[in-house]
Amino acid sequence: MAALYRKYRPQTFDDVVGQEAVVRTLKNAITSGQVRQAYLFAGPRGTGKTSMARILAKSLNCAQGPTPSPDGTCHACVAIANGTSLDVIEMDAASQRGIDDIREIRDRVVLQPVEGRYKVYILDEAHQLTDAAWNALLKLIEEPPPHLVFVFCTTDLSKVLPTVRSRCQTFVFQRPRLQELVAKLRKIADAEGLDVPDQALALIARGARGAYRDAESTLDQLAAATEGKITVQTVLQLLGTVEEEALFRLCDLVVDRDTAGALTFIEELSEQGHDLGRLVTDLIEHLRHLMLVQHMGEVPEAVPVTEETRERLRAQANQLGEPTVIRLIDLLAVAVDDMRQGGDPRLPLELAIVKVTRPAADLSRESISFRLERLEQGAPPAPAAPAAPAAAATPAPPEPTAAVVAAEPIAAPDLDLNQLQDAWARTVLPAVEERGGIPTASLLREAHPSALSGNTLTLEFPATATFHLAQAQEPKHATVLAEALYDVTGRRLSLAFAVGEEIEAEAEPEGPAGEERILELLKETFDARERGE
Repeated sequence: MAALYRKYRPQTFDDVVGQEAVVRTLKNAITSGQVRQAYLFAGPRGTGKTSMARILAKSLNCAQGPTPSPDGTCHACVAIANGTSLDVIEMDAASQRGIDDIREIRDRVVLQPVEGRYKVYILDEAHQLTDAAWNALLKLIEEPPPHLVFVFCTTDLSKVLPTVRSRCQTFVFQRPRLQELVAKLRKIADAEGLDVPDQALALIARGARGAYRDAESTLDQLAAATEGKITVQTVLQLLGTVEEEALFRLCDLVVDRDTAGALTFIEELSEQGHDLGRLVTDLIEHLRHLMLVQHMGEVPEAVPVTEETRERLRAQANQLGEPTVIRLIDLLAVAVDDMRQGGDPRLPLELAIVKVTRPAADLSRESISFRLERLEQGAPPAPAAPAAPAAAATPAPPEPTAAVVAAEPIAAPDLDLNQLQDAWARTVLPAVEERGGIPTASLLREAHPSALSGNTLTLEFPATATFHLAQAQEPKHATVLAEALYDVTGRRLSLAFAVGEEIEAEAEPEGPAGEERILELLKETFDARERGE
């Protein structure tokens, strides 16, 4: 029994779904007698490039043609549909990609068609032809015999030589819209007598990522596994997709900032056999829907969800702040990159949850920006919550209340010395270099945070770095450091400078040797060199 994607492959232009522009152009060309002798079909896998090439060959060689509506019953149409036509030669350029294969084509094209009007060569995965093979074809593509038509099919248009593209009429195939793919699956399911709800078909279509062949193959596999009765649960099990309820629950735990609960829930999903890589991609898609609601005010009609799910998306979009949604998408992108390199997505997923639910544990510049943005949008940390009732109970004019709200972002970020010491080389110094350049950052690499009292930070320099200490105290360098610290920590810190205890033992300088030392320090700090005579 033939696979569903072969059984229901389009046989005429009218059967093609989702490629209206390509179909219209080809039909008009056939009707007006303006068929070109080299076509280039480009687009994602499973979008119907090879099927379109066969339909074009039928239209040209049909006994009633050339016609945009081949009858499908004549000998030429039947032979092309079965792949036995002597006038339609299909080649796989992934395996027949060398110059010898192209020379064989050049030797045969001079022969007239056996029974039709045209010899049609269909080269699949054409981008895999070698440069030498393409160069051997160039003259033949530009000035072919009148009975020869080339159709090159490729999934990577950028790899086709520009000289070849200029000699072909190019058509770019688009991924079908979800509704079109669901409609095609419903047509197949009804024809095959399958009992499958629309929600299950929508899940299959989403999993296919716009590829007809993948969607039809998945439906075929489900039909065999379920004896014709397909449910949403069986689709979820086969595709490894996570249920919507799990995605809503995970985001609710993020709203509650329940780090332990979220990590435990991820562990439960893993123990139940869910693919964590698929969880990451499904969670990103869910967050995308929330982001669209937050910025558009409504769930777009193109999003394939039920009305109940739309209501839940609106409700959750109001609970989960915009900064949190965007920050979590950025962090999950790291997990996607790891998966592409063959890594385990578990740790990046867990780190993303921890960094979003406990942003104070992360002193990266992105985390600080995220925390400040949350505060600016009216999401103060828990200790600041009681300030709102107190302000409401005070019969004061609006100005003091505004002052209290404005002051919250300044005092909100918590900071301790250990966090600052950990972030010094990793985050603070790069921020200094970005603001003040390499010289300022080089001066401060000799120092380290030694004390933090209130809003006063003490930097300690070693005894051998008195020159660096003196330079760092200059206003131009100290100001750059203070601004960089504010960028990283969100707090305005006063600076104090100290030197190690060893400085007291060096009571007297060594005199003339100091000049050479100063020259060395200047070279090191300012990347300078002595000018030749």
